[in-house]
Amino acid sequence: MFLDHGPDSVEFGVGWERSKIVSGSRRSFSPEFKAEAVREVLDSKRSIADVAKSVGIPPQTLGNWVRVHKESIDSTGKPLTVEERAEIKKLQRENAELREQVTFLEKAAAFFAQRRR
Repeated sequence: MFLDHGPDSVEFGVGWERSKIVSGSRRSFSPEFKAEAVREVLDSKRSIADVAKSVGIPPQTLGNWVRVHKESIDSTGKPLTVEERAEIKKLQRENAELREQVTFLEKAAAFFAQRRR
């Protein structure tokens, strides 16, 4: 049960409604459930583990939801557009590639520095 005590207060109670269990032990949760759990972590400053325990889900699952939420908003709290998210992904891939190149060049420089001695 979700108890709302105003715009800045969120409280979790017993009886959370979850969608049905899908394919064995994997559970599926409604977007509303996920949003409420993430909001509880962000608004109350309770730990992810504490909130996860209170709503009956693994901490890793809630941590993933919080991470996805934080990645989907900008520094002003507004949702990112599809174009902005695509640009971020592109820049992350480019950054990873450049890091690999730097690592390779550092190793090459160290190799040739040893050969000169």
